[in-house]
Amino acid sequence: MKLKTLITAGAIAVFAFTAGYSVNTQAFAQGGRTYELMDLFADVFERVKRDYVEDVSDEKLIEAALNGMLTSLDPHSAYLNAKNFEDMQIQTKGEFGGLGIEVTMEDGLVKVVSPIDDTPAARAKIQPNDLITHLDGVSVMGMGLTDAVEKMRGKPGTDIRLTIFRKSEERTFDVTLTRAVITIKSVRAHLEEGDIAYIRITTFSEKTGERVAKALKDLEKEARKPIRGIILDLRNNPGGLLDQAVSVSDLFLQGGEIVSTRSRDPNDTQRFDARPGDVAAGIPMVVLVNGGSASASEIVAGALQDHKRATLVGMQTFGKGSVQTVMPLPGHGAMRITTARYYTPSGRSIQAVGITPDILLDADGVAHEPVPHGEALLPNALTQTENERVKPAAAPVAPDAGKKGKDGARPDAASKKDKGAAGSGKPGQDEKKEDFQMKKAIELIRKGEALGGAGQ
Repeated sequence: MKLKTLITAGAIAVFAFTAGYSVNTQAFAQGGRTYELMDLFADVFERVKRDYVEDVSDEKLIEAALNGMLTSLDPHSAYLNAKNFEDMQIQTKGEFGGLGIEVTMEDGLVKVVSPIDDTPAARAKIQPNDLITHLDGVSVMGMGLTDAVEKMRGKPGTDIRLTIFRKSEERTFDVTLTRAVITIKSVRAHLEEGDIAYIRITTFSEKTGERVAKALKDLEKEARKPIRGIILDLRNNPGGLLDQAVSVSDLFLQGGEIVSTRSRDPNDTQRFDARPGDVAAGIPMVVLVNGGSASASEIVAGALQDHKRATLVGMQTFGKGSVQTVMPLPGHGAMRITTARYYTPSGRSIQAVGITPDILLDADGVAHEPVPHGEALLPNALTQTENERVKPAAAPVAPDAGKKGKDGARPDAASKKDKGAAGSGKPGQDEKKEDFQMKKAIELIRKGEALGGAGQ
């Protein structure tokens, strides 16, 4: 609340200076040069209003100044005007208009974190780490993330042309997408081989925890024999609501810490614990992750890994270990600001590092060492302090290194990169290719090598 009050007071002061009114400067004087710097801002504001080649509205200048201040802090802080704030609220409820891409900014370009299943972006085979350079032929350089997202949204049925640079293939190409009403089905489930529950979480929106519990219950009824194992697929899941990550983790843990958040003030530290009761009764679990698994996905993966409740298979996760708080500004939208970092039960901060799977395996069935990617490559990304740099919960292993054929699952691959989502509903592979991460998960369950048990 102190931060919200300070920012609001600053905004009021700007308007007071420009309108020629006097303000109580005592609060600013206590901050040393704060008053002087606010006076500098007001001076620049007035000169722009007077001398800029074109007339610019007060609202546009102030919104740009607020957004510039916040976006300079880290990739996830921003000012949201009234329309963008409304759009964000709609998105967290699971339905919005657009293309179905979770994005961020990198070097002035729009970077794809993950496409969302069964959306225009996923069907067009947009991949994580793709860089969007132009929208309908207009360069995104100099365009804020909020503005870029707003341009990609629009009336369902209308088209937009994206120019994409794909790093993994070193090529640039255009793709035309038709906007649609994006209704996110956050949970999907089916049986694999009759007795393995496959549960796919595409995003953590409202009621995701309830939907996972219901999906597992429905699969138990559908199966003609006891469920032998659970595969929780978090690949290309960009995250979402913190409380839903806690809710999903809670389903499979008997107790203990799920995640803790620590802000600048030690008194604001929060700890989220699991309630007694594992809905799966200790059934062995495998969690699938990749470079598109971010934020809330990493909370779930980290909690289940630290409690040795599940075996993690896939690639290093995105590494977004920070918590954002949305603070409404009455009459002026809201501000989204990073207020804390989150830590796994063992005390690991994954910020700019990510979660290392127990078994490193890409979509082509090839093991790789973790390399810097995702959050670590974003401009102004928060870094880890020395005492936060910890070893992985367990040493990752390469699956059946050197073997070939059905038992080894190490094919000759055209690309050794972790592929993005296609339209198959099983992210991480093209629909025409075998899903080696899924294959490994089933193998671990069949051989009794997947972790399970009390989950404490």
